[in-house]
Amino acid sequence: MPLVRIDLRRGKPAAHIKAIRDGIYTARHQSFQVPEADRFIVVHQHDADEFDYDPDYLGIHRTDDLVMIQVTCNNTRGIPQKKAFYAAVVEQLTASPGLRPEDVLINLVETAKENWSFGNGVAQYA
Repeated sequence: MPLVRIDLRRGKPAAHIKAIRDGIYTARHQSFQVPEADRFIVVHQHDADEFDYDPDYLGIHRTDDLVMIQVTCNNTRGIPQKKAFYAAVVEQLTASPGLRPEDVLINLVETAKENWSFGNGVAQYA
């Protein structure tokens, strides 16, 4: 049930974006045990003047290839599972499409199960 939002600079080819989507999906499936058909991912591409970041925050050197990933999910996972997810995402995205680990920013937004409706005006998990 995680909803994934991906933000990056405009101009990457479709195959690059697909590799990012697929890598995050694989990492979620492995680390968060998300069901196979649970795939809800949106990609937002930004012009340079719409994409602002600190290139050296916390001593991590980022480039314009930075990908910001926000995952909204249930608040049911502990710190070890979250750390495994972060590592799995970086592993997937460095393998394909070849991102640098420093250019992968991940943010989890946790919510209660009753805050989801997947259609028909029904709170399926409430």
